Order: sequence, then structure tokens, then C-alpha cells
Amino acid sequence: MFQTFTASADPSVAAPRIARLRALMAAQKIDAFLVPRADEHQGEYVPPSAERLRWLTGFSGSAGMAAIAAKPAALFVDGRYTIQAAQECDARLFEFPGIARAKLAEWLTAHLGKGAVVGFDPWLHTAGEIRRLEAQLAPKGLKLKPVRNLVDRAWGKERPAAPQNPVILHPLKKAGRAAEKKIADVQKRLQADGQSHAVLTLPDSLCWLFNMRGSDIAHNPVVLAFAIVPAAGKPELFIDGVKLSKDVRRELEGVAALSEPGELSARIAEIKAAGKPVRLDPETAAFALARGLGAKVVSAGADPCIGLKAIKNAAEIAGARKAHIRDGAALIRYLAWLETAAASGKLDEISAVRKLEEMRAATKHLREISFDTISGSGPHGAIVHYRVTEATNRLIGKGELFLLDSGAQYDDGTTDITRTIAIGTPSAEMKERATLVLKGHIAIAMARFPKGTRGIDLDPFARRALWQHGLDYDHGTGHGVGSYLSVHEGPQSISRAGMVPLEPGMICSNEPGYYKAGAYGIRIENLVLVTEAATPEGGERPMMGFETLTLVPIDRRLVARELLTKEERVWLNAYHARLREVIGAELIGETDVLKWLHTATQPV
Repeated sequence: MFQTFTASADPSVAAPRIARLRALMAAQKIDAFLVPRADEHQGEYVPPSAERLRWLTGFSGSAGMAAIAAKPAALFVDGRYTIQAAQECDARLFEFPGIARAKLAEWLTAHLGKGAVVGFDPWLHTAGEIRRLEAQLAPKGLKLKPVRNLVDRAWGKERPAAPQNPVILHPLKKAGRAAEKKIADVQKRLQADGQSHAVLTLPDSLCWLFNMRGSDIAHNPVVLAFAIVPAAGKPELFIDGVKLSKDVRRELEGVAALSEPGELSARIAEIKAAGKPVRLDPETAAFALARGLGAKVVSAGADPCIGLKAIKNAAEIAGARKAHIRDGAALIRYLAWLETAAASGKLDEISAVRKLEEMRAATKHLREISFDTISGSGPHGAIVHYRVTEATNRLIGKGELFLLDSGAQYDDGTTDITRTIAIGTPSAEMKERATLVLKGHIAIAMARFPKGTRGIDLDPFARRALWQHGLDYDHGTGHGVGSYLSVHEGPQSISRAGMVPLEPGMICSNEPGYYKAGAYGIRIENLVLVTEAATPEGGERPMMGFETLTLVPIDRRLVARELLTKEERVWLNAYHARLREVIGAELIGETDVLKWLHTATQPV
């Protein structure tokens, strides 16, 4: 439970591992092999047994792709990980061309001759991903070949076993809707679309649908399994029986037929033989499943659970509010402690994380943290998804900025918050850039928008102040968040890729940032709930807006008041007044913490 701190991966181990992989490639006459950061379920997070990319390259980020050819090799990551990848991987072995999907085909065609064969594990790539890559490579004379995973063979007996952790049931009062009713909702969609079945692979979709939770993946209360939902009748859940107690098995058997994962392929073959349309999400389901069903049977469509679970019901919204009040109190206790501890000059990044975990655990409601805490002091704050290890751990120094991005899993809600804290007196530049980030954060928080507005439409609101100063950040402004599920859940996002309209009940993060490589990083993150908003007098269209769920002070020492408009100052002061009232009621009797809170939330 909670975060572990290990030594950073030794880049020197990559060379012999790649040599083993290349020997296997040569034996199968494969000119290049693709190694994604994915497992058979295509979720963002994977268990240790599926950490193939990290084992081979040393890269520990949550998104990436390696392409290993006979001589060159490349690691493709997005803007969150450019600094991290260069630090964790041996530059003598890898090139770092950029974003995987934009550059992979270009790199392969540049390094491989006509007729070259590119191998891939059909379970570790989505159907859509392979079809797009195939279309890009075919005109260049390159061929894709599905093969048994060569990294697993190179990894051998050292590879960890697959998780077999127990499944627990998520109570109706927290889930807000019975599994039978959720299944019926999915079946209505299948019937409306003329589809006989839906094949589901995403862990968070399955856990939402069947009201179950688990611990197969660190910090994510999910179960690794598959499901086939028919348009009528009981779904079939393919799950390792070892994970099920007698009571859990009995409850699940009330809503689904239970089978072992090894039976999935045979059932796919049976459905294919029936010849009726089967819903399969090409962006979340493995290519192996699409190939097993065949093009004539597959009816492409989004995983039907994704859109349904994105809109939180009344119980989930009430739980989210309670979780954020509880979490806010823990964070405020922590920040009050941090002010004294950091001033000593003896506090390091790991100690800062451990103390935060202690304070969240003291609530007696914490189930897990929701991801490895990003505890980045000084230059480490500029690494967007920095993960402190024993090797990288450093003291939090005076005159630096400390970026703390953390979250918690409570059984009534999932939290995710980032605060940037000035240790001592910040420079004028730090204050200016932090205020530009704050202006973007407030612009999202105050936004009013009509039905049909997408995340891509709002994303520029967060960047405008930075753009006016020639600055920007290379990550999305916000991601969707689950209800005691994954901290990163779609389909909604506030980003340049956010094409899904926002709807009341969705929860997103609001987290603009700025990063000065080698110096410091700034990010301000709250979770927000999409709500219906009052239409201004004279307005003609219904509006939506955001309710800010996170209740933790924003460091006033990093606010350049003169850069804020009157409207922005009013928002910030109202936010601090609200959290002082709400969280203050949770801290009755904690004199020192209340005193700190009173000071931290004074008007600007």
C-alpha cells in the first residue's frame, strides 16, 4: 500500500536485455519489434508483470512506445516525459524522436528497407492503433506481423507473476446504481445499435459495471478481467477464480456467468461463428480480439460503459464532495506542518511524501493513494511526472519551489490535487509565472459554456495568459476522474485532444502549469464538477459551468496581485473564504492548523 521508493533503473542493464531481444527477433526474421507501455486490458496503468517497457528500457513513465530494430532503437514519449526519458534511458542505445503516434511510422520507414517486417504482440496494441500504423507502413513496403511477445521470452523467469488479489464489492450506497440496472443500460445501447454483444476489456469499465473493486494495479482499485455483454441475458465475466471469495462469487453470479480468462478466446470464436454484429471499441480493445472476431463481425463503437460512468450519479457526487472535504483537511494539516519542516532545510522529497501519506491515513478512511506522489523540489518540479526514488531524492531548499501533485482513493471518491509551494522567498520571475498559471486556472474555474462545448474549446482559456508572455505547457489542462476508480478516466478531458462534449455530472481536473527546465515547475490543480449554471439576465441559451471540489489554499506568496484582474481577485478570495469556512469546521480544536489556515486564506 502507498508509495514505494526504489533505486532508479540502471541504464546499463538495457544493453544486454536489448541484445537478448534482438537475438529472438533475428531467429524469427523480424526487422523491428514494438514494445508499448500497455497490457492486455489497454488501461493506462499496468501491473508489474506487464511493465515490459520499463524492464527493457528503464523508462518508468505511464505512456510510451519503444521500437527496437536490428541496430537503432527509439523511445517515443509525449511532452510530459521528454526530460524524464532522457534521464532514465541510455542515450547511446535510444533515439528520442518525440510523440509515438506522430513519429513511429516515420521512424520505421526511415530505418527499415522495403519488405521489412515489424513484429508486435497483438494483445498489447489496440485494433485502431494497428490499423492506422498498417495504413502508414504499407505504401512504404513495410509489413506488420503479430507474434508471441518477444520481451516476455527475453524476460524469462525474472518476470513477476500476474496479480491475483481479492475482489471486493462496491456497496450500492456508494455506487448509487445497482449492477443489474447498469447492465440494462448497456444492453439498451446494444439493442438500439443492432449489436448482439459488446466485448469489454478496460478494468475501470468492468469494475463500474459490476460494482466491484480490487487491487490488481497499484493505486487503482481495479480488477483485471474481461467481459462479454449480450444484448439480452446475463453477461459473462472472465476472471481468475482465485480472486473471488465465496460471498463475492455468490453476489457476482447473481448478475453474470463466471468463467476463467483462458476461456475468452473460445467464446470469441463462438460469437464470430454466429455472424451477428459485435460491438468492439477499436481504441480500447486489443487487436487480438478484433482479429479473433473478424472484420465481418466487428461493429466498431466506443466501450458503452465509458460514457455512462463518466456522468456521476447523485450518490457519487455526494461522495466526491465528502472525499474532498476529508482530503482538504488532511492537506491543510500537512501544509501547516510543511511550512515549519521545510524551513529547517533538512526535509527531503521522500520524507515529504511519507508525511503526507501519514496524514491522509490518519483520516481512517484512506484506502490507497491514487497515484505515486509527484514530490519535486527545485529542478525536479520541471519534470512534469517526476517520481522520486532513493537515487534522485534531494533536500527541499530555501528559495526554491516545491511542486506536490498527489491524490487519494477513498471508497466514496478519488482525489487529485497539485499545489506549488514557495520555500522561503520566491523570485519575481517565480511569482510572475505562478500568477500567469493561476490566471489560467481561474479562467477555467469561472468558465460558462453552452451545451456541446468540448474540452478542446476550453483548453485555450487556461493558456491565454501564458501565451501572451510567450509561454506554454506540454500537457493537457484537465483529465476525467473516476469515482473510487482510476484517477485518469475519459472520455472527457480539457485538452487539445478533448473532442467529447462536457456534460453535467462529469468530473475533470483543472491543472495548467509552467515548467522551466533545470530550475522549477509550477502547476495548480483542482478537481471540478460540471454543473448546470444560471443563464445571465438577457441570456438566450442554457449554460454550464464548474463547481470546484478541491478545497486547499493556493500559495498567496506566489501571487503577483497586480497581474490579477478584479474579477480574478474576487474568485480567489471567495475560494479561500469558502474553504476556510468548510474545512475550518473540520479542524475545530486544532489551534495551530486553524491559525495557519486563517493566514493562508487572507484576501489578496
